[in-house]
Amino acid sequence: MKFLVNMRAELQPILKRVPSLMLLEDDLRALLATWFDVDFLELRRITWDTASGALLERLIAYEAVHPIENWEDIKDRLDYDRRYFAYFHPRMPNEPLIFVEVALVQGMADNVQALLDPRAPVHDPKQANAAIFYSINNAQRGLDGISFGNFLIKRVVDQLSHEFPDIKTFATLSPIPGFVSWLKKAVAEGESGLLLPAERKALAAAGIRKGAKGWLKEAIEAAKWAEDEAVAKALKATLMRLCTRYLAREKRPNGRALDPVAHFHLSNGARMERLNWMGDRSARGLRQSAGMMINYRYDLSRIDANHEAYRATGKVALSSAVKGLLDD
Repeated sequence: MKFLVNMRAELQPILKRVPSLMLLEDDLRALLATWFDVDFLELRRITWDTASGALLERLIAYEAVHPIENWEDIKDRLDYDRRYFAYFHPRMPNEPLIFVEVALVQGMADNVQALLDPRAPVHDPKQANAAIFYSINNAQRGLDGISFGNFLIKRVVDQLSHEFPDIKTFATLSPIPGFVSWLKKAVAEGESGLLLPAERKALAAAGIRKGAKGWLKEAIEAAKWAEDEAVAKALKATLMRLCTRYLAREKRPNGRALDPVAHFHLSNGARMERLNWMGDRSARGLRQSAGMMINYRYDLSRIDANHEAYRATGKVALSSAVKGLLDD
């Protein structure tokens, strides 16, 4: 089974060059979708004491959202106030299919560096009122397009709500991987209305020359723009408004959200809850999303309704705070 999963992973990049292999791709996908039906999968909590060294090495290698630096780093992510869950198949017992990392905290987290700080004190999870899903990873590229991520989140929410009845907030702290790419394209294509008059004045006052192309090149593409307090302050309102527009309104031809992470959570029934300025100050975070992150909230009473509305009409569930960031 692992051989076939790996074979499909190797097949994906060459399909455009060799279209005749699409028949093989179709057969493999149908076969694997049957074999990896969620009813056959096992949800496991991974802990430092019970996981083998080989499994921990795989988790380090498969982590693509917030890279794990070393053994101490993964040990921190498996600490007393954290939870690590993964789906496994009985025929691939040591290969995680998809896994999620959860922090049990007070309040909705808004900064990933603070959340992953190894110097931060360990809290009693019984005192937590929020479970923050801060990293979700598909571990097997050969299973792309075979959906079980939504079942993982719902299973984990259900398990945590039984273990910790005081936790009432289930939310993510998610990256926004496509924002800066979308913004660069919009500027390059000369899209009008990217800057509001008041924003032009604020940028000019910060010494950023006029024009959308000018501020993008000077501010966003500059190596250390986020470290310039005046520039960052001038850009904040503009970037948060445009990022909200990107997340809530920019769609694929099929009417689904353009951002892949947004599509994943919206299709699972989540609501866009809060956009966080400088939620990820890493080089990657600045490059992909101008440092912003978003909380998607899983309200147990609204998950099914949100899912159905998004699936049927593409309607995006938004909190009042997120709606307030839109330009109309």
